[in-house]
Amino acid sequence: MATPTHTLAEINALDREGFTALLGGLFEHSPWIAAAGWHARPFATIEALHGALCAIMYDAPPEQQLALIQAHPDLVARVARTDRLTPAAIGERAAAGLDRLDPEEARRFEQLNAAYWARFGFPFVICARESEKAHILAGFAARLGNGRAAEIATALGEIAKISRLRLLDIAREG
Repeated sequence: MATPTHTLAEINALDREGFTALLGGLFEHSPWIAAAGWHARPFATIEALHGALCAIMYDAPPEQQLALIQAHPDLVARVARTDRLTPAAIGERAAAGLDRLDPEEARRFEQLNAAYWARFGFPFVICARESEKAHILAGFAARLGNGRAAEIATALGEIAKISRLRLLDIAREG
């Protein structure tokens, strides 16, 4: 989406505060992941940096993982229309066409969001930049049949995809 503005060498040279400020938005409203990842510097590649951050996410206690998932706004729902959306989330939704729904599509997303929240207690998370409306709707249908543990694992996997694309928007090798 964006032209990367920071080299990996620049990122490796950042102090903890700068590192967290730059990378804190990779994981929705969860800068603690970037703050914890600073200690693993220097990173040899962008993929190594992303892998280290994802390892922190996957190794976090279950309650912290749940808080990370819950930090994501609902797709298209009332919550997604508030100031809680980050600029990255706004762009990701637009890439999937979620900003151009007709009233019936919006109603369907609202229904699915409500059913998903009722079943799992957290929002449906999907890498919208790798999806389109029909794929997202099919994902709701398929994932509503999952157990809670499987759905937490799926949501974390989607968060890993989202964070990777966000990292590639701001960082380049070098």
